[in-house]
Amino acid sequence: MAARESKPNLSHAQVSELVRRLYGLTDSEIRPLPSYDDQNFFVAVSEGGEYVLKVMNSGESQNPTLLELQTHAMNFLHEKGLPAQTAIPTKTEILMSLEEIDCGFGSQKYLVRLLTYLPGTPIAKIPSSPAILYEVGKMAATIDNVFQEMEHPSLSVLERKNFIWGLANIPLLEQYLPVLDGDPMQQVVSKVIAQFKAEVVPKMASFRKCINHGDFNDHNILVVQDGPSQYKISGILDFGDMSSGYYIFELAIATMYMMIESPSPVDVGGHVLAGYESVFPLNEAERDCLFLLVLCRFSQSLVLARYSVLQQPENEEYLMITSRTGMKHLNRLWELGKQEVERMWFQCAKTYRDQH
Repeated sequence: MAARESKPNLSHAQVSELVRRLYGLTDSEIRPLPSYDDQNFFVAVSEGGEYVLKVMNSGESQNPTLLELQTHAMNFLHEKGLPAQTAIPTKTEILMSLEEIDCGFGSQKYLVRLLTYLPGTPIAKIPSSPAILYEVGKMAATIDNVFQEMEHPSLSVLERKNFIWGLANIPLLEQYLPVLDGDPMQQVVSKVIAQFKAEVVPKMASFRKCINHGDFNDHNILVVQDGPSQYKISGILDFGDMSSGYYIFELAIATMYMMIESPSPVDVGGHVLAGYESVFPLNEAERDCLFLLVLCRFSQSLVLARYSVLQQPENEEYLMITSRTGMKHLNRLWELGKQEVERMWFQCAKTYRDQH
């Protein structure tokens, strides 16, 4: 996890100076946007145009190859007609610039990018419906498919062996378990990790590989209205958790995050699964591990949010958004059990297949 002082803390004046010096643009409005461990600003400019200035934390700024690849991936999806942001070149025609900035705890180096601003509302803020959940599943699978065509000399940097948010790395959570001391959820999370080792690891050889977006969550998917009560996806944000993974990982992650704001969270899985399988049908091993992988993502979210709060107590409200609700959902899924939840999800997905 990023150390606390690595999160940038630029003032509006510093943002204004960067935009002018690097891009030759004059800001007419700057406002902060929420972020986990980077800093994001909405920037409107007098020359016309709306952008997001993204300042990476000093830890990740030391890995320019990975960031360059993420930027390439966004541009690639955009070229293929998917609603991803693209990076704006600086006056010297580079897509990201390493800047030495003092945010109040001494000069540090931060990678800076200016991205196109995408219109829309985060899916977390609209009423959940089967139709939009289906679209989310479909989009997640489409992205995974499109990434299969992407070429880049540094693709190997996506093999993020010790990446704490990687679903293949669930056992790494064990070292963070003490943050749940005294919480009854600690036992559930310990059992989820044990089941991952016993039941998922042996089946991973049958999972189909792909590059994962890795954070297909309800704040990273934007939607716009498309008719009276219909929505369509207008933006996919934040490629910071991209890694080499498996199709089933993307589906599990998307399912878990779509449950967060839903009034009937357990039902969500069937609609997301149906959308995903309309593009990429799962095989038997993948289907058999879906339930447990959703629990694994809930466990990551819970443990790592608690850990981050210890690092950044002033940011507690934002860090705990997903985690508080997630804890209830994890408990509920655990109580219902694999058989019951799978029956609901697979039955629901089958209904869609029967209709088409």
